[in-house]
Amino acid sequence: MKTVEPMDTYNQQLIEYVHPNDWINPQPAELYDLVVIGAGTAGLVVAAGAAGLGLGLKVALIERHLMGGDCLNFGCVPSKTIIRSSRIVGEIWRGQELGIRADGVEIDFGAVMERMRRIRAEISHLDSAARFKSLGVDVFLGDGQFASNDTVIVENQVLKFKKAVIATGARAATPQIPGLAEVGYLTNETVFSLVERPRRLAVIGGGPVGCELAQTFQRLGCKVVLLHRGSQILNKEDLEAAVILQQVLVKEGVNLILDCQVQQVTATLAGKTITYISNGLSNTITVDEILLGAGRTPNIESLHLDKVGVDYDDKGVRINDYLQTTNSRIYAAGDVCMKWQFTHAADAAARIVIKNTLFSPFGLGKSKLSSLVMPWVTYTDPEIAHVGLSADDAQTQGIQFDTIKILMSNVDRSITDGETEGFVKIIHRRGSDEILGATIVASHAGDLISEVTTAMVNKIGLSKLSSVIHPYPTQADAIKKAADAYRRTLLNPRTKKILGLLTKFS
Repeated sequence: MKTVEPMDTYNQQLIEYVHPNDWINPQPAELYDLVVIGAGTAGLVVAAGAAGLGLGLKVALIERHLMGGDCLNFGCVPSKTIIRSSRIVGEIWRGQELGIRADGVEIDFGAVMERMRRIRAEISHLDSAARFKSLGVDVFLGDGQFASNDTVIVENQVLKFKKAVIATGARAATPQIPGLAEVGYLTNETVFSLVERPRRLAVIGGGPVGCELAQTFQRLGCKVVLLHRGSQILNKEDLEAAVILQQVLVKEGVNLILDCQVQQVTATLAGKTITYISNGLSNTITVDEILLGAGRTPNIESLHLDKVGVDYDDKGVRINDYLQTTNSRIYAAGDVCMKWQFTHAADAAARIVIKNTLFSPFGLGKSKLSSLVMPWVTYTDPEIAHVGLSADDAQTQGIQFDTIKILMSNVDRSITDGETEGFVKIIHRRGSDEILGATIVASHAGDLISEVTTAMVNKIGLSKLSSVIHPYPTQADAIKKAADAYRRTLLNPRTKKILGLLTKFS
């Protein structure tokens, strides 16, 4: 019987949708056009898309745990729900700067978590077993594994397929720290089951998940220490962006320990004691709970990939640019095989799989993963959003480029909102207005980045972007300012003189 703690009304509703305990698997079809293993974002999109083409295709979808995968159950939906609550706390903290005093504010941690469970349950019907059955998909709940080159076994039933898709996702990596398993820890799969606030919380790992949850739980009343092995948090992001967020976290009270190697964890009368080395010095810190945010591990162990000639390593299933594995009949999508471990990336990859498995055999062409322009966002406050190449990427590839940077402190709406931390940084090909990439640090960077992504996908350069009228005042005006800054580099001395005169007498 599947459960998600606590088994209140909301989590009972969740289970009823995404893994009903009275579910009876259907009688398998003689042959499936497509068998999808894993009902996270990638698997759901592939199954629904293939079944909804109106071609009469037979599609099977297998899920061993909860339909909706990490995004619904342990990722995007629950995390962004409690982040929303924590943002209110951040607003209150800044309220005095805006002339608002809110003394004596009480944070009801239990109510925050209950709201999260309610919203997750309300959304879960979209990913439910019953809904996908109504779409014409044969839904099998159980552990699926390859038995031969054209069969998958689930709950002692044999599913024969023409093609298969591996979409089993990934889980939180568990670092090999002596004593950690014995003392116990939280991951993204268990942290959202909390009903009582941990007074002291250690977060191991300063990547996106670690930073988001460290800030969130600090704002919700925990005393948080963030332990990170690198010299900066968010190692894959722009250094200036990471520094801004580091300063914000420290200002908000997070104990940030960098260049940190955790040596061991022990249970003591005071709690869970972590011994670590930082800057060559050994130290200890004692907390009530430990949350792991140090990377992801692909879910591949039970698939029996060796039986079907699918190569894999510790990073996941190996694929080519068409999302095809080393077995030409088997494809993969999502966290189990991709460096982009985001819901929107899994969705985009799933659409490529649909085309390449069902349409390319009829001469309709193939799509490539490398053709995607992929934005991503770290949902801290301020948010950090990125798309395309970074300056380091461009240098590594030998691309000559120039950088335009607009501080949010120079954007009127950011000033009026009291949200001046951050910047818009756009890199473009030298001698051209072609946008190569961008990083945005702002309170709503995740919304702002889509304008740059749209421009890149549609080959719209900075010159045309400069001609787009942006409503005033908005924070998106920072993008307009960046485009205008590029246009000014095109002015010759004579034009600059004329414009100067016009400005003088206008």
